[in-house]
Amino acid sequence: MAVLKAENIKLVYGAGTSFEKTALSDVSFEIEGGEFIGVIGHTGSGKSTLVQLLNGLLKPTEGKIYLNGKDIWEEPKKIRQVRFKVGMVFQYPEYQLFEETVYKDISYGPKNMGLTDEDIDKKVRAAAEFVGLKKELLEKSPFDLSGGEKRRAAIAGVIAMDPDVLILDEPTAGLDPLGRDALLSQIKSYHEVRKNTVLLVSHSMEDIARISDRILVMDHGRKMMLDTAENVFSKGRELEKMGLRVPQVTKIMMMLREKGVPVNTSILTVEQAFNEIVNIQAHGKGKDKW
Repeated sequence: MAVLKAENIKLVYGAGTSFEKTALSDVSFEIEGGEFIGVIGHTGSGKSTLVQLLNGLLKPTEGKIYLNGKDIWEEPKKIRQVRFKVGMVFQYPEYQLFEETVYKDISYGPKNMGLTDEDIDKKVRAAAEFVGLKKELLEKSPFDLSGGEKRRAAIAGVIAMDPDVLILDEPTAGLDPLGRDALLSQIKSYHEVRKNTVLLVSHSMEDIARISDRILVMDHGRKMMLDTAENVFSKGRELEKMGLRVPQVTKIMMMLREKGVPVNTSILTVEQAFNEIVNIQAHGKGKDKW
């Protein structure tokens, strides 16, 4: 059974007014437990709106969203429980830090779940470890942390609730390359240990290609694709028409293919590209095209 299921979702802002706008239309898909799903789309494609629907922050105008087989809006008064199970990390989450210490900030969610002090402490420390926060930072004010540390503290606050589904909306926005790579590595490690479901919204095709099991492509409020990274990025020209770019190494392979070199255009990493080219040269394929 799918952990998350969207069924003919439609969302209209300002319905019945002169400002009416359809943000999502006829979106349906299923996500299995334990999957790591990348979500991509141009600005205004509906990807951020979609993940807020999955978290219950927005309610669809039409259609249904199921969590573990149950309509999340079946009992509207219990929608808060859904948000404990589907944790949401917004873009620039460090702006949501507000407590006196990092420890108190991370513990805010678990406290609202009604857990014991002992369980809260375990979850706070485990979450801090997952995101790479040093123990000595827990008693500091969150406002004394560096930008990257604030980001990790904010993400730890959601992880501490131990959600079945973790949604991250552009979690690496504004970070330098080293900080981005470190945070993505920690998120991937968390997923591998926790074995829950993760949805990562990102503009970085390289990041999405590297760590996703499947990729959900949104365009003008509609789901265009939900497939493996290899299959999605093999349709590079279609993605470019949607205003998206494929990973640079994939684009190079596409250009080689167009020149007649028989390379695999679903290559996603430099290592894969190197092995592909070495293999082709070893067999003497397309040598007149180089």
